[in-house]
Amino acid sequence: MPPFEYRDGELFCEDVSLAELCQRTRTPAYVYSQAAFEGQLRGAQAAFAELDPELRYSVKSCGNVHILKLLARLGAGMDVVSGGELYRALRAGVKPERVCFAGVGKADHEIEEAIRVGVGFFNVESEQELETIERFARAMNKRARVSIRINPDVGDSKTHIKTNTGTRGTKFGIDSERVPGVFKTFAASPHLELRAIHMHIGSPIYGPEPYLRAIVVGQAMLKTLEAQGTPVDTLNLGGGFMADYGNPEHVEPSWEDYARPITEALRPFKAAGGKVLFEPGRRISANAGVLLTRVLYTKRSGDRNVVVVDTGMHHLIRPAMYDAEHFIWPVSVQPSQVPSSRDPRQRVAGYDLFDVVGPICESSDRLGEHRALPPVKRDDLLAVFSAGAYGMVMASQYNAVPRPPEVLISGSEATLIRRRETYEDLVTAESETHPI
Repeated sequence: MPPFEYRDGELFCEDVSLAELCQRTRTPAYVYSQAAFEGQLRGAQAAFAELDPELRYSVKSCGNVHILKLLARLGAGMDVVSGGELYRALRAGVKPERVCFAGVGKADHEIEEAIRVGVGFFNVESEQELETIERFARAMNKRARVSIRINPDVGDSKTHIKTNTGTRGTKFGIDSERVPGVFKTFAASPHLELRAIHMHIGSPIYGPEPYLRAIVVGQAMLKTLEAQGTPVDTLNLGGGFMADYGNPEHVEPSWEDYARPITEALRPFKAAGGKVLFEPGRRISANAGVLLTRVLYTKRSGDRNVVVVDTGMHHLIRPAMYDAEHFIWPVSVQPSQVPSSRDPRQRVAGYDLFDVVGPICESSDRLGEHRALPPVKRDDLLAVFSAGAYGMVMASQYNAVPRPPEVLISGSEATLIRRRETYEDLVTAESETHPI
């Protein structure tokens, strides 16, 4: 059963009517399906079972503590990119040794805290960062486990330029030709344990082929490092596995479609005792969530039909930032109006085209342009689909609008896992002044 489906014209998340839910929570609101999170994680675990990989869920994609607890109970570790995400992971009960700490700009206090708690790996992105980690580890008389992030100069031509991370000239990783020298310089340090190499080539990656090209680079690096006397035993391929946003031009590969060729390529490495890590995020969370919103007004602007709703770029910035397209449809429709697909660009005979816009004072505050919709009116509820990844985690209080709640659905049970913010929340950090 799909986590979000229409029954007699009413949209349900698992066994909860979203129209009825909105009567209790108001809008806007993020709603997640527990079954969807569980299904995607278990799918990855099953597909890659031969490699027995350590899966580190990417907290930046959807980081509510209750969701992290859920995934950790199913065996996931965490991939974090800040001290705040590390705090979230630890707050969720994740053991620090099951955390990878990535990110190009780790601050000194973040590095010190991560060493103190004993994170499983630092994914190191520059020589100066490695020097800093070594300095703090020495001062604390600790030994930090390190994975060197290689920039393999590999990407997917279909990946958006703003989420391409694996090609030369981006801010991510260390150029391949410099990596052997980094190992030579730091491998003898008693306060560093250089155990792994790491590659994350972008998101989304639309099929296994870019990963296979990255594996070729990684395997060549493993041989070079072994030949120079600085061998490693762990290969982290990062994340980036695509999620289905409804665009028929980008058909979502199954976990098995990714796993078969990747497993074949890594089978000799695994047989020789190597360890494999992945850091999936978007694929786990994107289709586990929707953003519910209410129509405030409808209007005509020139030759365009406009629907103004009570959420926008302050709650879901992906359309404004990445030109991302999310399928949008009313929560309650006539049975004949139940959508046959979730293609954001679909055209339906007899349906007018609408721009779905938010209340923020920016012309880029559009959730969708030229969208075919059945007739909508003030107070109708709309669902923005595939909003579980990079939705609430990127939400802001711009224009002094409080952030929405998050609700987790399990079967017929709905649980508020983050309350709606209040106006008081907007000014709490400004309530007191202190000389500095």
